[in-house]
Amino acid sequence: MQKIQIATRVDEEQSRRFQAITNALGTTPADALRMFIIRFNAEGGFPYETKVRLSDIEAFESEDEATAFASRLSRRAIDATR
Repeated sequence: MQKIQIATRVDEEQSRRFQAITNALGTTPADALRMFIIRFNAEGGFPYETKVRLSDIEAFESEDEATAFASRLSRRAIDATR
């Protein structure tokens, strides 16, 4: 079976952390990515749960509160353009 190279870009800090963690685990970044791809394909998608963390979002307590917030936001946007 022919092997191909897959490449991606990440910021330096993420790369340093990734390299340090894979080293601490006794593997390499390339092997870690290979393991991820194999597992991703076996699962038919991410091998872990992916979701948006809604705990960081606070719902409005009422429609009136939402309307007041939207009105304040609109007024600020209009004022900023003057």
